[in-house]
Amino acid sequence: MENQNNVTEFVFMGLWGNKQMELLFFFLFLFCYLAILMGNVIILLTITCSHLIGQPMYYFLCHLSFMDLCYTSTVVPRLIRDLGAARKNISYNNCMTQLFTAHLLAGVEIFILVSMALDRYVAIVKPLHYMVIMNRQRCSMLIFMAWGVGFWHSVAILLVVLNLPFCGPNQIDHYICDVKPLLKLVCKDIHVVNILMIANSGMVVVAVFLVLVASYILILYNLRTCSSLGRRKALSTCSSHVMVVILFFVPCIYIYVLPAGSENEDKEISVFYTVIAPMLNPLIYTLRNMEMRIAMWKVWSKMAHSKFR
Repeated sequence: MENQNNVTEFVFMGLWGNKQMELLFFFLFLFCYLAILMGNVIILLTITCSHLIGQPMYYFLCHLSFMDLCYTSTVVPRLIRDLGAARKNISYNNCMTQLFTAHLLAGVEIFILVSMALDRYVAIVKPLHYMVIMNRQRCSMLIFMAWGVGFWHSVAILLVVLNLPFCGPNQIDHYICDVKPLLKLVCKDIHVVNILMIANSGMVVVAVFLVLVASYILILYNLRTCSSLGRRKALSTCSSHVMVVILFFVPCIYIYVLPAGSENEDKEISVFYTVIAPMLNPLIYTLRNMEMRIAMWKVWSKMAHSKFR
């Protein structure tokens, strides 16, 4: 059968069909988005305007906050708009753009989290060589690699989806353009495509998650030789990373390991990594980190003093 595309736009079915619920969640997600913007901007300004930018851990955290800002800005503003709109439509081209951008930024974020785990491993296992191993050039190379891997991952997904025929219907049972809800609208057998998508997204996410778990197990094992104070400080830092990893990866694994067409709560679960995780990340990294709180106090006190001087 020749691949034909008769669809020029898609219509989101959204999270809920109830109008009263949608109005309530319009204000809730608006509050969440403002909290995401404020929290991550505060982290970015605190790190870039203080000595913390010279430390690898905070260099990666700065990039993670930037990714959270970009990723949520790709998804959440449209979600908020659609919650207050009568018709939740998106053009085919805009849908493909959102698909590519969301997977690009999510892919970069995943490998920034890997870089942060590597940073903590080197800091604890090889503390005397830490600044030599995790120098700025190597940290920048890891960020560059994260963008490269994220780009090729999203290009691979986009090329597959662009070659699929959408003959109608055009209603997406989701609030964003993602692979699985789009595959449900394809008018041909998607068995092979399902396998490719699970390999590209699901298996990659599972493999990265297992690598991260293994790295933190090794870190815990090596903490035996640390002093009591050093052990407490390392555990506090690593527990923050573990919380962020779990918030991001567990929902992703649930969604992308299962094939398209399976009955699950994809759109509800995806809220965890599109809204909740980016909103909680600034709280997790600041409330549990004394060094970050002190730097924040100094930076914002200095800014307030210069403003009113």
